[in-house]
Amino acid sequence: MTTRVLIAGILGGIAMFIWTSIAHMVLPLGQAGVKEIPNEATLLTALQTAIGQQDGFYIFPGFGLGPNPDRKAKQEAMQHLAERYANNPSGILVYHPPGRVLAIGRLMGAEFVKELVEAILAVFLLALARLAGFGARFGFVLILGIIVAIATNVSYWNWYGFPGIYTAAYIFTQVVGFACVGFIAALLLRKTDG
Repeated sequence: MTTRVLIAGILGGIAMFIWTSIAHMVLPLGQAGVKEIPNEATLLTALQTAIGQQDGFYIFPGFGLGPNPDRKAKQEAMQHLAERYANNPSGILVYHPPGRVLAIGRLMGAEFVKELVEAILAVFLLALARLAGFGARFGFVLILGIIVAIATNVSYWNWYGFPGIYTAAYIFTQVVGFACVGFIAALLLRKTDG
């Protein structure tokens, strides 16, 4: 990896982080499709009573089997899952018991590192492609961004029922982030880099 590739990746990561920060903190993209729960206090009490200290990712309604069901029990429960969904509310919940510290600086730092790594990897792949012309280099990274953006967001919309507006906003945010990386990389790299 040449110094120019690394510099393009770092600058692209910084640009991506600036864009995503603006998208989430200034523009309404970060809140698109997200709502607060009415009468939240009642739900919080119920969650704490039902889940307690069990940090985790929950889906409801579940199979209703309890811990460690065997394969036959799972197959039987699967036959009735559509009925459970028809007759009950459904959704997903990422639950943390009381006491979690919301460390914005640490969270922002982790997000920056993630976006920096994404940008460096995208620029590294671009350098391996050895594409001539600004448009080809920019387009390559943009297509990587589209792949990244649809890879999880569309699945979350499809399987978990994430709101369409939320999904579209997050896809847009990620694609524009990769466009920032692509623009910088296309300017700084040449066909001979690798």
